[in-house]
Formats: sequence, structure tokens, C-alpha cells
Amino acid sequence: MLNSKMQKKGQLPMLTSMQLFLMTFGYAGVQVAFSVQTGNMGRIFQTLGSDPTKLGFFFVLPPLAGMVTQPLIGLFSDKTWIPKLGRRMPYLIGGCLVSLIVLLLLPNTGSFGFGYGSLTALWFGAITVLFMDLSANVSMQPFKMIIPDMVNEQQTDRAWSLQNIWGSLGGVIAFVFPFLLTSLGVANTADRGVVPDSVKISFYVAAAILLLSTIFTIMNVKEYDPETLASYHGFQADNKSHESIIDILKHAPKVFWTLGIVEFFVWFGIPYMWTYSTGALSENIWNVSDPASAGYQAAGNWFGILQAVYSVVAILVGLLFQRLTNKTRKMAFFLSLIIGGLGFIVVAYGHTHLTSLIGFIFIGIGWMALISIPFTILTNALNGKHDGVYLGLFNCFICIPQIVASVASFAIFPAVGKSMAHMLAIAGIFLIIGGCLIWIVREEKTQVN
Repeated sequence: MLNSKMQKKGQLPMLTSMQLFLMTFGYAGVQVAFSVQTGNMGRIFQTLGSDPTKLGFFFVLPPLAGMVTQPLIGLFSDKTWIPKLGRRMPYLIGGCLVSLIVLLLLPNTGSFGFGYGSLTALWFGAITVLFMDLSANVSMQPFKMIIPDMVNEQQTDRAWSLQNIWGSLGGVIAFVFPFLLTSLGVANTADRGVVPDSVKISFYVAAAILLLSTIFTIMNVKEYDPETLASYHGFQADNKSHESIIDILKHAPKVFWTLGIVEFFVWFGIPYMWTYSTGALSENIWNVSDPASAGYQAAGNWFGILQAVYSVVAILVGLLFQRLTNKTRKMAFFLSLIIGGLGFIVVAYGHTHLTSLIGFIFIGIGWMALISIPFTILTNALNGKHDGVYLGLFNCFICIPQIVASVASFAIFPAVGKSMAHMLAIAGIFLIIGGCLIWIVREEKTQVN
């Protein structure tokens, strides 16, 4: 069980490698569930008959769900304590249960007889995706929040890197599902408007893995009770606090806001990868654009392999990032995002499997930096009292640019000649800008109240 002996007031204990493993490993299951959705969402909606110019609508839903859900989960869980379950774990259970239902429904949207391109099918898919993202965000937050709750400043780089290594491993598993299943003889094409069996079974397996990872985490992570948590962080325990989100936000450390500027540019282009990669690959390499064609579905499988590649690269980079220090952290972020941005541009204008592979290797380097380093910088500046709220609110800096980008795509996509490749290039440019902006961030030490 994950627990530690009492330390002196105001000091979190050093955790063992096993404790850090138990705390972070279950995140792989959450990412399997989330990645099987994001990796196939564009493919599913184009298979259902969605107009490519309107794909941005569907990609507004995930960040919107996160922006609403995560701050509330942070606020409520900061004040929650259930004996034998803890502070964050009850929310993991709730998110898992809803996710399981949605993972079984979403890939079957085209099998309910709504009709190819019908508004009913698209709305059913959109609502299902919304619930998937609400539940996924509820499941993700406990894993993010237990790091500032239980990990000291000396181990935050390692903890965030480990969590994202396991998350990337989950992504690898999810992304290669359709490709492996197709290789085993499972159908990768279906009637017009119906999602192939290779994708359906991928969702079913993801649901099983999510359930097992949730059970593993609940059994092996024992959170600090409110009094112990307060003692470790050096503040007075007060479970009856009536501070609102606005009141808490007023006292946010400055680094919270400067990182927010960085995050806007970093995350503006990321939804374009999920939305347009399959279409860009099918046009650049297979020279087809019909979602019902074998070439398009093959491009969808190849996109899954490429996402697995960038996840493997992210795992390797994460091993290196465990050794980052205050002096090297920002430089690592800067260089990684420059490389990642160039990777998007290589994918956008390459016309072979090799160029797309190289591009996604570069993207993997940037990916690990953007999902780990900002969280390390932020959590090192928090004092433990309202960590859940701050991490939830910080997620808005990730969600808002995705919403803006998705809405802007209605104008940008036609403006670039409805070229999915150009949309990937735009993503790369924004990633490079975000990497350069890391130099406006000044890292802060924990503020003790």
C-alpha cells in the first residue's frame, strides 16, 4: 500500500521507487481509454458521414468538458475525505464507471440504423463523445492531484515523468489496436456509415484495461488523511473552508498565469493533429480522400502506428526528463517544442511513410515536454492547500486554446484551401511559438500559508 511515515511539519516525505510506481502506473489505463477515443474520433465521424469542414465542431467537446469538469473536481475533492477510499479516489471510481459505458457505445454509433450522414447519427456520436470526455476528465484528475498532494519538490520531475511514461505506454497500446487487429484478420472496412470491427474491438479492450487499472490504483494507493496532509504541507487543516474558486484564483502564484500564456500557444495546434492527421496522410500517401475507401481506412491504421511511435519516443524522453533540474528544465522544454513543431511540418508536407515516421518521432519529443514540464513548474509553486483547484483551473489554459482552435478551424480550413496538410503545418508553427514563450516563465518555490 502507498503510505509513508510522518515527517516534520511542512515537509513531504521522500517516496520510494515502488511508491512512485504504484501512484502513477494506473494512469496507463486512463490513457488507453482516452487515446483510443482521440486516435479514432476523426476517423469515426468521417465514417459516419461528417463534412470534413465541420470536424472542428466535434473537437470542441473534449476541451469544453475538461474546462468545466476539472476545476469542479479539484474544488470538491479538495474538501472530500471518505474513509478507506480517500480524497481523490472516489472521483476515479465515478469517472471509470461512466467511461466504461461510453466506450461500449461510441464505436457502435453507426450500427444503430441512424443512416450515413444523418444528423441523428452525428448528434448521438457527439453526445456520446461529450460524456466520454466528461468521464475521462474525472478519471484523469485524481492521478494529477495526488502528485502535489504526496510528492515533494525534489521528486516532482520524476513523478510527472513517470506518470506520463505510463500514460504514453497506454497510448501505444490504444493506438496500435486497430493495426494489430487488422493484421490478425479482423475487418478494417465496413458498410458505408458503419465503424469497422477493428475499431470497435479496440474500444472494448480499452474499457477492460481501464477497469483493471482503476481497481489496481484503488487497491494500492492510500492517500494522506486531512490532518497528515496539512502537517506535511505546513498549513492548518480546515475541511470546512467556504472559499470560492474566484477567491482561490486571486491568490494563484504568478507562474500560474505566465504558464497559461505558454499553454495557449502550445495547445492551440494539438487538436489539429487529432482532427486532420488521418485525412492528411490518406491524401499525401494513399492519394485518396473517401472515408469509405480501403486507402483511407489504411491511413487511419497508419496514424495509429504513428501515434504509437510518438508515444514510445515520449517514454524514452520521459526517462531523461526524470533528471531535469531547475537550471535545465526550461531549456529542455524550449528545444523539445521546437523539434516537435518541426515534426508537424515534416508530416504536413512529406509524401512517404518514412517522412511521416520521422515527423512523429519529432512530435514525440515535444509531446513529453508539453505534458510534463509545465506541471512540474506549477506544482513546485503550490502549497498543498488548494492543489486540486489550481490544477483543475490550470487545465482551462489547455482547454481554452483547443476550443478557440476548433472554432477557428471553420474559417482557417477553407482559407487554406481545405488542405488538411496545411492545418498540421499551422499546428507546428503554434507549437514552436509556445516553446519560445517558456522564457517568460520564472519558476517559483512553494508558497506556504
